Amino acid sequence: MLASVNEPLPLRTDKDGVIRVGNTRVTMDTIVSVFRAGATPEEIILQFPTLNLADVYSVISYYLRNQKEVDLYLIQRQHISDQAKKQNRMKFASENIRERLSARQKKDA
Repeated sequence: MLASVNEPLPLRTDKDGVIRVGNTRVTMDTIVSVFRAGATPEEIILQFPTLNLADVYSVISYYLRNQKEVDLYLIQRQHISDQAKKQNRMKFASENIRERLSARQKKDA
């Protein structure tokens, strides 16, 4: 008879609050996104060779059993990403970049 084993979920939250898979830098966001796009677990590990197949299956299983919670997390992560992009666009505006670079070159010359 097979023994029932509770294995820990291969997810960890890093210092920035990002959920990563196992001891890799691959995010849960990435696994879910690629899975939603139609990739199989086997295709996912081909794209991300630092992952192992069992961990990918575990993450997908977790996602399928907890879609509402994971989707809420993904929405929050998207919002954070959108805010960072907006701040970067404002901070590093590309408007008049040619003129600003020319002015900097003249100043340094």
